[in-house]
Amino acid sequence: MSREFVQAFFEVNAPDIKPVVLTDSTATVAEAAQALGVQEGQIAKTLALKVGDERILVVMAGTGRLDNRKTKDTFGNRPRMLPADEVLELTSHPVGGVCPFGLPQPVRTFCDASLRAFDVVWPAAGDRNSSVCLTPDRLRLVGIHMRPEL
Repeated sequence: MSREFVQAFFEVNAPDIKPVVLTDSTATVAEAAQALGVQEGQIAKTLALKVGDERILVVMAGTGRLDNRKTKDTFGNRPRMLPADEVLELTSHPVGGVCPFGLPQPVRTFCDASLRAFDVVWPAAGDRNSSVCLTPDRLRLVGIHMRPEL
C-alpha cells in the first residue's frame, strides 16, 4: 500500500518521475545497488530518528554514516534510531522501503550533503522492491530541505 502513496505523491508533485518496481529486493543498500546496477553510495538511504522529542528523517548516501556529534550539534540532542514499528507508524513505509515521499503526516526531512557526491541517487519508493532515480537537487525540489553534512 505504501508504494501507492509514493506514486500518488509523485503524480501530484512531480508527474515526470516514475518509481521503478523491481523483482529483486532493494531493502538494503547492497541489495539496492546490485538490483539497480549502481554504486552503494548512490542509494539514498532514509533514516528515521528521534532527536529530543521530535521524530525526523535524514536522507544520506548509502555508504554514509551518521555522525552523532554533528547531529547533536545541529539538532541540540543525540539522535536515536526509531524502532521498526514507529518507523512504519511515522512514514507508512516498512523498514527497507522507507523514503521521504508519500508520508501520512508532515515530517521534517533533511538531506545529508553526502548525496551531492553523485549526479543521481536512488531513494526507496515505499516498499522493499521499488526505488526512484533523482538528482540530489531534485530531492530538494520535491519537498526536502538540504542540510549540511551530518
